[in-house]
Amino acid sequence: MTSLIRTTFVKVISPVQSGKIAGCTILQKRDIMGKALRDSLPPRPPKPAPFDYVSKDYTWFRSLFDRTTHRMDENSKVIVVEGPVASGKTSFAAALAEDLGMKHFPEANMDIHYIQQGVDLRIFDDKVPEDTRTFDHVNFNCCPTHRLAGNFQIMMYIARFGQYIDALAHLFNTGQGVVLERSPHSDFVFLEAMFSQNYISRGVKSVYYDLRNISLEDLLRPHLVIYLDVPVTKVQEAIISRGYKHEVEGKALTCEFIQEMERQYKNKYLRDISTHAELLVYDWTGGGEVEVVVEDIERLDFDQYVHREEPKMKDWRLPREVEWADQRMTFTNYKHSFMNQFNLPRTDVPELITSADDMFEYNQVVYSHPKLKYLTGFNVAGGDDGVLFKNKTPKYGEFF
Repeated sequence: MTSLIRTTFVKVISPVQSGKIAGCTILQKRDIMGKALRDSLPPRPPKPAPFDYVSKDYTWFRSLFDRTTHRMDENSKVIVVEGPVASGKTSFAAALAEDLGMKHFPEANMDIHYIQQGVDLRIFDDKVPEDTRTFDHVNFNCCPTHRLAGNFQIMMYIARFGQYIDALAHLFNTGQGVVLERSPHSDFVFLEAMFSQNYISRGVKSVYYDLRNISLEDLLRPHLVIYLDVPVTKVQEAIISRGYKHEVEGKALTCEFIQEMERQYKNKYLRDISTHAELLVYDWTGGGEVEVVVEDIERLDFDQYVHREEPKMKDWRLPREVEWADQRMTFTNYKHSFMNQFNLPRTDVPELITSADDMFEYNQVVYSHPKLKYLTGFNVAGGDDGVLFKNKTPKYGEFF
C-alpha cells in the first residue's frame, strides 16, 4: 500500500486520511489537477494551438503576438520521478502523465547518442578500434570497471541534460506539463555510486563535476519531485524478478552499489532539490496507486511562494511576460549552445581520451555509411529534399 515517509523535508499527507480530505476539501484555487477533477469542472476556453518549436524559432517578433503565459495553466509543470533501479518508475510516470494530461518523457539512455539518422552506431563496433566502440548500460552492467565506464556516465549526464531541454521547450511552447524519469540534477547519484565501488577514477569524477558545474545552473529546476522509495533488498529482488540478463548476471548492481545510490539520493539530492521543488516521498515497496498520488499532488499549493527571496519555486517566478518570452526563446532556439558547453578541454584523464589514429579510423568507417555522410536534413540519398534552400541544421537532432 502506498504511504508517505515522514521526513523533515517532505510535505506529509497520510494515505489513511486521503479519502476523507478529498471528500471534504473545497479547492479555492487551481493547482495541478488530475483527470477526475478536470472532468468535474466546466469546459475551459481552448488554449492557442501548440507552436512548432521543432522546426521553427520563437523570435522576439513572434513573442509580440504569441504570449507564452496564454498557453499556461495549472498543469504546466515539470514533474520528475526518481527512485532506485527496478522500482517501477516507468509505469508509474506513464500513468501519472496520462492522469494529469502531461507528456511523459521515458528515461534518457544512450540511444540518444548512438542512433543517428536512423542508424544504430552499434553496428560498427566490430569494425572500429576498441576505444571508439559504443558503451551503453548493457556493457556497463557486464563490465563496470571497463575503460569506457567513466565516459559512459558522462554521456548519460549529457543525454539527460539534452532531454531536459527538450522537456522545457515542450512546456513553454505547448503549455503541456511534462513528467520525466530522473533528471540531470540527480544523475550524480550514479557517478558517486560508481566511484564508491572503484568503477571509475578520481579524474573522471573531477571532469564530471566540472561539466555539471558549468551546465546545470542554466536549467530551470522542477516544480515537483516524486521519490519512490524501495529497500535495497527489495530492489535486488525486483532486479531478479524482471529478468534483464545484463542486470541479473552483471557485476555492477551489487548491494553496495545500490546502497550508495540510496544514500546519495536521501542524504544529498532530495535535501538539495527540496529547497526549490515540492517533494513527495512514497514507500513503494509493494507498489501503489497512482490515484492516491494524484490526490496528494492536487493538495500542493505551488503558488504560495511569492516573496522575491523565497527559494521555493524561485526559477519559475517570472512576473513579467517578457521574462517568460526570454526563457521560451532560450530553450526553444539555443539547444545547440547548451550542448556546446560540454566541449571541455580536459586532457589529463587518459580513459576519456581517444587517440587521433583511432578517431581517424572510426571516422573512416562510420561516415562512409550513406546515411551518415551528411548532416540530418541534408542527405539527398537518404530522402531529404530542398537541400539547396536550407541554411540551418535541425535544432532537435541527435548529439554525439
